[in-house]
Amino acid sequence: MAGLAIDDALTSPAPRIRRRPLGQAHRLPADLHPVLRRVYAARGLREPQELELRLTALLPPAGLRGLEEAVRLLERAIRAQARIVIAGDYDADGATATAVALLGLRALGAVHLDYVVPNRFTMGYGLSPPLVAAALERGAQLLITVDNGIASHAGVAAANAAGLPVIVTDHHLAPPELPPAAAIVNPNQPGCGFASKHLAGVGVMFYLLLGLRARLRERGAFAAGAEPNLAELLDLVALGTVADLVRLDHNNRILVAQGLARLRAGHTRPGLRALLQVAGRDLARCSVGDLGFVLGPRLNAAGRLEDMRVGIECLLAEDQARATALAAQLDALNRERRELQDLMSEDAAQLATDRGTVGVCLFKAEWHEGVVGLVATRIKELRHRPTFAFARARDAGLLKGSGRSIPGLHLRDALAAIDTRHPGLIARFGGHAMAAGLTLREDRLDEFAAAFDAQCRATLDATALHQCIDTDGELAAEELSIDTAKALESGGPWGQGFPEPCFEGRFEILEARALGEDGRHIKYRVRAPGGLPLEALDFGGAARALPAGARMDCVYRLAVNRFRGLEAPELRLEFLRPA
Repeated sequence: MAGLAIDDALTSPAPRIRRRPLGQAHRLPADLHPVLRRVYAARGLREPQELELRLTALLPPAGLRGLEEAVRLLERAIRAQARIVIAGDYDADGATATAVALLGLRALGAVHLDYVVPNRFTMGYGLSPPLVAAALERGAQLLITVDNGIASHAGVAAANAAGLPVIVTDHHLAPPELPPAAAIVNPNQPGCGFASKHLAGVGVMFYLLLGLRARLRERGAFAAGAEPNLAELLDLVALGTVADLVRLDHNNRILVAQGLARLRAGHTRPGLRALLQVAGRDLARCSVGDLGFVLGPRLNAAGRLEDMRVGIECLLAEDQARATALAAQLDALNRERRELQDLMSEDAAQLATDRGTVGVCLFKAEWHEGVVGLVATRIKELRHRPTFAFARARDAGLLKGSGRSIPGLHLRDALAAIDTRHPGLIARFGGHAMAAGLTLREDRLDEFAAAFDAQCRATLDATALHQCIDTDGELAAEELSIDTAKALESGGPWGQGFPEPCFEGRFEILEARALGEDGRHIKYRVRAPGGLPLEALDFGGAARALPAGARMDCVYRLAVNRFRGLEAPELRLEFLRPA
């Protein structure tokens, strides 16, 4: 029966709309906007202190296991003027973490600093022996990983054999056995009592700098002058945190809110300013969406298609002209990435059309390995199925796959289970609950696809396979106002694990017209029962457009439309269907 239910779910119709439970709001401040109060309660906020986003509310660094030993090693290296090399990663979190490490250590007295970052296509992820060799070529006397290293046994062993001590800073889940590093700072390592387990890699590095500054302060290092203001790095911390899709718990919301405040005030790196300018975005109104969908993809494009050093150099640039030139290069790479992604996603959508599988595996020989993760994301969103997309690796006969999951399936654990049942099938794998990667031989792809589908069927039920859209209920006609829209806008930062509010409702369509050069977007003029007319935007909604005179049931975000000095409430449609 379970198998029948799952097969029935494979052909289930449109998503189900589900309202979030309201939760208890009686302890939240009474002067909050009533809609915002309901939204906060639905996200589990109970106490007034959970709304506090000042830096003084940050968790102290002392709770991080391994921090004291890492600080001791760094203090000794700075005193000896040793050459410290940062081992970065090729995504936005790794790039921002590398920049934060270099800028922060320089501010705290390190003189000889450098970095290495792996090439996605030739070295793969993490601290590998070749990356250690590159660090040694640069004269490394102390090696610090950022956003990687917790599973890099071979790389740490290679460094140890060369007499090079390694400090691992990472946030990924730890394997059963930790690498033999000189120090490990990771909130997700066994025995770490740090209350927030959701720091991004850049957040872990920022905390290490906080701990180092506190130690240097105790030693009187700043007696002769002002101590470094590490808050100047929070624009980069916010970007890496949002781009890596870590959960915005209270601690991360503080980091992101403070970073956004610095950006909006113009206190930001030339590189971030240039990236916003090249994308046509207003620095003064920089949002979480700009971090995640404007800055993050442009940084990631360098690591996906070429070399993340371009992105890191843009973040490190001190001169605005150089930052602008590098931002233009990143923007061009991002356009190339978008074109590749669109072509590959069209292929993938056709390949996925008639597959009666729970776990989807897709491959085409021409696909680019740097973009397969984005293709997996697109198909996962389209089909609501755990999805792997594969491309040929540089090594002959091998495929590299990138996967994305849905709630209910921990993707890395699924790969571990397959690896146990089918020894030797997977050459390498790693990742998180919702995203993972693997390498396998091309001639074993069908075998893996069958094993992955079987694992998904064993883990997921029909309920998990039926996509749900969670909403915050309906807004009354009088709540569809500019005051409500502004309250929601200021109530963030919203993001992963702390979702932006969205609502459901029924509206009469007064007018509908296409927007954009290709008419892909639709602008409606709508009215709720008993309410005033207002505009609604459906980005990319041409295929599901409804005519004037129809009524629609929809899920929407209430936003502020600013145009020529005027402000008005506006619906941003997430889902719609005829009423």
